[in-house]
Amino acid sequence: MVTILLQAALWLWFLGCTTTYRFGKHTLVEGMGIKSAEFATLCLYSIGLILYHCARPAGKWILMAILCLWFVVEFFCHWYFTIFGASERKLKGYNECFRDTIRIFPMSDTRLVPDLYHIVQHTLILLNIIVCLTA
Repeated sequence: MVTILLQAALWLWFLGCTTTYRFGKHTLVEGMGIKSAEFATLCLYSIGLILYHCARPAGKWILMAILCLWFVVEFFCHWYFTIFGASERKLKGYNECFRDTIRIFPMSDTRLVPDLYHIVQHTLILLNIIVCLTA
């Protein structure tokens, strides 16, 4: 049951990358639409979920590969620059792209700081990897 809840939570959370999630004047995430890499990732994750539930044990490993690849991509798009620093151009572009999103930690002019949406998304991906490994 925990597995299904975490998988559904990640799917619904990541759907926000395709369709914008707003709460009044606050933006959680700006959706990129169906002609985006985010939508392709959502489709890939959806296929992985279907295979996980319908084609075990192979589906489990396919989903695990998708989740691990997704986590690596997210790490190098966000956390790598948080940990090791970002160029002025990268930092400016990142801050501009996510300027209106909800934040736990304030945006910085010297360090890339992920917004609330990405912190939760990356946590959900990691939890899904752990649950997939232990299932």
